[in-house]
Amino acid sequence: METCYELETFKVKLMVSEPLTEKVREPAAAWRILKLIYADLDADQEHFAVLLLNNKNVLRGYKVISSGSQTSSLIHPALVFRAAILFGACAIIVAHNHPSGDPSPSANDIEITQRLMKCGEVFGLPVRDHLILGDRRYYSFEDKTVRDELQSLSTCGMPPKIERPKRGPGSRGPRGPYNHSEAYLARHPNQR
Repeated sequence: METCYELETFKVKLMVSEPLTEKVREPAAAWRILKLIYADLDADQEHFAVLLLNNKNVLRGYKVISSGSQTSSLIHPALVFRAAILFGACAIIVAHNHPSGDPSPSANDIEITQRLMKCGEVFGLPVRDHLILGDRRYYSFEDKTVRDELQSLSTCGMPPKIERPKRGPGSRGPRGPYNHSEAYLARHPNQR
């Protein structure tokens, strides 16, 4: 008598419509991407997703890890890091939504974030941030703040404002003031 065993397998399919070159260095950039992902998901239940980044923090892909109920989403670190390892990610950003619209973290959210950070250290896959999406707002564990849509749009994609030093009389840019001798100033009175 012959015994037959069936082994369950799964496939990973990568589809690229256009090259992704956006660097995800700040929570606002991650939130902008996550808004597009969560637009296709049911808003009345929690979903846990992971953004997969390469070594230059450029988005390589994403995966919705789990979908739960109105108040919770079951998540295990093995599911998160399996997706990251199979995809060849160098770092990850995790996110989930709160159907209530309030992105403030619960004790459970804080606990899973700490577990994921510890696992990321073991696997050598840093967790760059954990975002909680609410109604037109999000919470970033990196920033430890709730931001709304307008705050994110005002900083997203804009380089930081650089204050240039003021140039006054006798200054010469970054090399500092002229050091003229009294004899030189006597011959060139307009340099005072």
